[in-house]
Amino acid sequence: MAKLRIGVVSPEREIWSGEADMVIAKTVDGEIGIMPNHAPVLGVLVEGGVLRIRRGDGDDVIAAVHGGFISVANNDVSVLAETAELGSEVNVASARDALQRALASVEADNEDAEAQIEAKRARARLRAAGEEV
Repeated sequence: MAKLRIGVVSPEREIWSGEADMVIAKTVDGEIGIMPNHAPVLGVLVEGGVLRIRRGDGDDVIAAVHGGFISVANNDVSVLAETAELGSEVNVASARDALQRALASVEADNEDAEAQIEAKRARARLRAAGEEV
């Protein structure tokens, strides 16, 4: 069976690359699942989304992805994220603290767009790490 060649990068570094059976990402148009031989597509990733890369061995790669693009063509999947972090790299205590601070700011000023974005990012980091939010 064909495999997808996947690269996940941010301006700071290459987050992950390798082969997999499926990629699931959340775009501004909704969640998208990519399997081998998928039609070419270009999507805009949401702020505070979670990217799941399903590998045949059952060892999924999960990352918190904050904005950017996903491009699919000829079984090549490129994820160009504004920022991203593998779930295995997330400091859960730090992410929980960031979420609490962001929620406190949103509670104090519901119009605080920056705090709302920070809350989305913290939730995504926690979900990528396998935590309930």
